[in-house]
Amino acid sequence: MRFFDTKIVPLMALVAVVVMIAAMGMVFFYAPVERTMGIVQKIFYVHVPAAMAMYAGFTIAAFCSLLYLIRPSRQWDIAAVTGAEMGLLACVFVLFSGPLWAYKAWGTPWTWDPQLTATFVLFLMYGGYVLLRRFGGQGRAIRKVSAVLALLAVVNIPIVHYAVELWGGMHPVVEREGGGGLAPEIALVLQISMLGVLLTFLVLTWVRLRVRSTEARLEELYLEVEDLARLRSRELG
Repeated sequence: MRFFDTKIVPLMALVAVVVMIAAMGMVFFYAPVERTMGIVQKIFYVHVPAAMAMYAGFTIAAFCSLLYLIRPSRQWDIAAVTGAEMGLLACVFVLFSGPLWAYKAWGTPWTWDPQLTATFVLFLMYGGYVLLRRFGGQGRAIRKVSAVLALLAVVNIPIVHYAVELWGGMHPVVEREGGGGLAPEIALVLQISMLGVLLTFLVLTWVRLRVRSTEARLEELYLEVEDLARLRSRELG
């Protein structure tokens, strides 16, 4: 763990910066301009990777919540909250970048398309989870309730991903059944963007996890100091 803290994460952060700079350069100077959408189509190169980061964050939250319910541990709980926070951050980016593309493609920033609606529901569910953890206190009951909520909410991820195939809609389908595939140049740039966003997601998740772990440890030390102060006051009294 010590090696991971001091060696891997800084190196990963450096690689993430390099890959993201390379990805952005390729987005604007290598990837072709799509004939119908024009330059607005380039939102695709950050919108799709952000969606994958969203899936990853919420999956981490659900998986760690399951482990917490099986064997309660503060570390599993902290990891679950961290995953939910990072997934929600990516989800907000998806919900902002998507309408920018939609306004050009559909003439309106939002329609109640099945995939868009399912994504919005996913945002509300994990947004509720984060609010519950932020304002609901730190009791064991809140942790268990939020863990169950995370497990229920993760069921929506496959619904979001396959909504177009299941119910149709206006949202484009790429590299899935019914999709038209990607040109080699577009696919290459997308893969590099995916790598950059994934590395950035991992670094930010680890940093947030460390911050939350430190906060939890400080809280424990504060409670220990309070207990010692009470014990000392009783001895002096």
